[in-house]
Amino acid sequence: MTKIFITIPWFLPAYRAGGPVQSIANLIREYTNGVEYYIFCGDTDVNGAELKDISTRGWTVFNDHTHVWYATPEKTSETLVKQVAKVKPDILFIVGMFSWHYNIVPLLYCKGPRKIISSRGMLHPGALTQKKWKKKIYLQIFKLLEYQHKTDFHATDKQEAKFIGKYFGDLAQIFTASNFPNTIGALPLPKKEVGSLRLATIALISPMKNILSVLMAFETSTDLIQYDIYGAVKDENYWDECKMQIKKLPENITVIVHREIEPAKVKDALHDAHVFILPSKSENFGHALYEALSAGRPLITSHHTPWNCLQSAHAGMNVSMESLTELSAAIHFFAAMDAETLNQWHCGAIDYAEKSVDVEKIREDYGMMFGASTSSN
Repeated sequence: MTKIFITIPWFLPAYRAGGPVQSIANLIREYTNGVEYYIFCGDTDVNGAELKDISTRGWTVFNDHTHVWYATPEKTSETLVKQVAKVKPDILFIVGMFSWHYNIVPLLYCKGPRKIISSRGMLHPGALTQKKWKKKIYLQIFKLLEYQHKTDFHATDKQEAKFIGKYFGDLAQIFTASNFPNTIGALPLPKKEVGSLRLATIALISPMKNILSVLMAFETSTDLIQYDIYGAVKDENYWDECKMQIKKLPENITVIVHREIEPAKVKDALHDAHVFILPSKSENFGHALYEALSAGRPLITSHHTPWNCLQSAHAGMNVSMESLTELSAAIHFFAAMDAETLNQWHCGAIDYAEKSVDVEKIREDYGMMFGASTSSN
């Protein structure tokens, strides 16, 4: 039995948050043969709210092969180091790059296990524009201390592997294993009329997701549009900007804010939408994007996700975010469609999703990574 100790700032037991949290939830569901997981995380949501219905007094049984420790803010790092020493894992799987308690402390102070850093898109150029000087300084120190030779790295696709190699050199040991997806299954399309459109976004509300750009793209629209936003607020200042923009929108645009969404409600959110929109600055996978495709909802997204060449597959549109021109045009493109044409794109999205993911290959890739010999720790 291989013990894998996972450090991650958040792991939500009750509802989806997307991103790394969803990736780890899918990992422990899909990769189960011969492994035992210990997940060490905080006791709050991504927005700082306390999680409900959890215990912070020790390891919680999550399922038959997974234990979770919800750490309180007091002595987080000290508790983490002690628990790693007590559990004696074979692998310390560090999710992320820049969190002091959950990324840097386990890297510096946890001794013994083989360490794998899962960068989760944090080395993407778009992601590095946020708090860029702090990140630049940390990465320089990381390289000066030669941690790139003391750890292994996990990338979720070839592009992310290139970003890791760019920062840490050709000698860095990089394993590529995609995220396990959630497949929703084909949903019927809601009624569609020419000149109208129902859009949906399921995402954390932060600058990285570009929701403000979507709202700004509506300003010149003459189509009848309903836009449903589902997700927790990660950046309150950014959300304040979004709310101000919503107030400026013309009467033909209706924006409905739902905030957090439980996993059981994702189908309902997608069921009522014609198109899923999320022009992210970067996504190392984009679980919500894939789930929408699998449900038969064409995408409007950027070129900075794994889901590209959408238009040629009749699965959606990739747009440049250098201006709002392409984004506005894509929204109008789908609004102008009749029901029969949209159904063709519905089928294209499902076909694209089915051809894009090979779950058995993903399992093999994780087996290669977790089963590899220890690097020079």
